[in-house]
Amino acid sequence: MLKLIIKTLTGVVIAISCFSLNLNAQNTLNTGNVLSLKEQSIISISALTAKGDLLKLKTALHDGLDRGLTINQIKEAIVHLYAYCGFPRSIRGLQTFMEVLEERKARGIYDNPGTEASPVNQEPSKYERGKKILGELTRAPQNGPLTGYGAFAPAMDQFLKEHLFADIFERDVLTYAQRELVTISVISAIGGADPMLRSHLAISQNLGWTPGQLNEALDIVKSTLDRRGDKINSSNFSGTAWLQMFVNNDSLFNANIGNVTFEPKARTNWHIHPGGQILLVTDGSGYYQEKGKAAQRIQKGDVVKIAPGIEHWHGGSPETGLTHIAISLNTDKGGAVWTGPVTDEEFNSIEK
Repeated sequence: MLKLIIKTLTGVVIAISCFSLNLNAQNTLNTGNVLSLKEQSIISISALTAKGDLLKLKTALHDGLDRGLTINQIKEAIVHLYAYCGFPRSIRGLQTFMEVLEERKARGIYDNPGTEASPVNQEPSKYERGKKILGELTRAPQNGPLTGYGAFAPAMDQFLKEHLFADIFERDVLTYAQRELVTISVISAIGGADPMLRSHLAISQNLGWTPGQLNEALDIVKSTLDRRGDKINSSNFSGTAWLQMFVNNDSLFNANIGNVTFEPKARTNWHIHPGGQILLVTDGSGYYQEKGKAAQRIQKGDVVKIAPGIEHWHGGSPETGLTHIAISLNTDKGGAVWTGPVTDEEFNSIEK
């Protein structure tokens, strides 16, 4: 399913450039060609809630608050997405958010609640208000006879206009443009709804999002849902590798735990862990080498214990990738100390 979603997103990214562009950006959070950190967090939070990946969602919620999203903005995004992926996902997202806020309060962090939704004018009827908002979003009149699924199931047309486009879109905690970021993130994450995704991408451009921003948004969804985690962009690694953090060190748990996936030939630089490290190899095969010693082959099922202060590197083999859980211990003694790259000459000289 994940591969299907990613393949679909890749196709949609290519197709975005075919949509017409409107540069009226009054409803966007920024008018540049890249998404702000707040906007990136809205996308990640929405995609992870829709998929039900609550472990990664907790990290995304912390990031969103740290980047300046208010409590009410995040709540509103999670409430909004229930219209696209259901009450169970939305409620579990809200419950996870409650846990995050309690954790932050316990650490003495009190986040900005932000503004509450303003009262909504109840005139005219919700159906008429929904039609008006849908017309504004699509820039298409909504006064003609019902067609398609609306004609086939008029109740769906009524629920859509009265509830989604009136009850939900009328709430002013998020702008229309921000709500469309939530919408395309959720539809992308659940997959199998290409016509709706393309429709909302067109609406997003009506609201001022550029093709570049929308391509970036879909890339964020794809990266967020990738079970390998986030691609590592660091000069301390050679080749392509991904990191998914499981545990970050704090005052109670004095360790960092993360899953690292290396493509063939990808590897760390030489480095030292002042507090030591343990590697649990979960897939593939590769190498581990200590300075001054021969490299040793490691593969699925192996456990590597690295004493404090030992200079070493690890990574994939020339033929296969490597996945391991890295447990960095006694982090109060300091983080990794990087000492230099593993050269191609060093890597290629390993006795295969």
